[in-house]
Amino acid sequence: MSLSAECHSLATEDAGVVRLTVRYGAHPWATMTPVPFLLLIEDDDAIRTGLELALTRQGHRVVAAATGEDGLDRLREQRPDLIVLDVMLPGIDGFEVCRRIRRTDQLPIILLTARSDDIDVVVGLESGADDYVVKPIQPRVLDARIRAVLRRGERDSSDAASFGSLVIDRSAMTVTKDGEDLQLTPTELRLLLELSRRPGQALSRQQLLRLVWEHDYLGDSRLVDACVQRLRAKVEDVPSSPKLIRTVRGVGYRLDPPS
Repeated sequence: MSLSAECHSLATEDAGVVRLTVRYGAHPWATMTPVPFLLLIEDDDAIRTGLELALTRQGHRVVAAATGEDGLDRLREQRPDLIVLDVMLPGIDGFEVCRRIRRTDQLPIILLTARSDDIDVVVGLESGADDYVVKPIQPRVLDARIRAVLRRGERDSSDAASFGSLVIDRSAMTVTKDGEDLQLTPTELRLLLELSRRPGQALSRQQLLRLVWEHDYLGDSRLVDACVQRLRAKVEDVPSSPKLIRTVRGVGYRLDPPS
């Protein structure tokens, strides 16, 4: 069922909540602990209500806001595990909200966009988003993307790798450069971990999509490119002339020890 139909029933009839619960049943994730805490920022009343109820049914705890300003206020009150952020908002738009969050916090952000054209998506990813979902939204697709992003912050195998002054500690899930901690988003960290497992080996964009984002639609290769660009800005001495994360023309990327 599309979100537009789901929102209509949820927004217009109280009994719709019961019908949807009976139709889908209690989701097994609902019994998992801890419960993921989401901040949903969406100005459309029907979509916001529908998503809040659908995500709650999928086992999340959701706090909602109708504007970017309200969303930033909610974020200051309590830090969520992940933000679901609409691009088109009254006042400050989703891109600006994303930029403001990234100035001080690396928590995961998934954008909701009404269009799948390159401009909206690329601007959103360059603003610091981890992933995006195109409207009309299917709640189960959004839930799968949310859980995939949250898994990127889970602990990895207990070993470490050094690439010159860059040290990746998989057990602690930390990255340091010249002894200083780097602030990476879960997606940036997972991308670096996957590259570091195969030093000197070129990984295609499609391989990286499967390993990091857990989907492999080739049209989403811009997710990889945008994340590599952000990661280079943090790990390279000269991001415009990368020595660690190398582009392999026609293939993808590889992580090389410094020469």
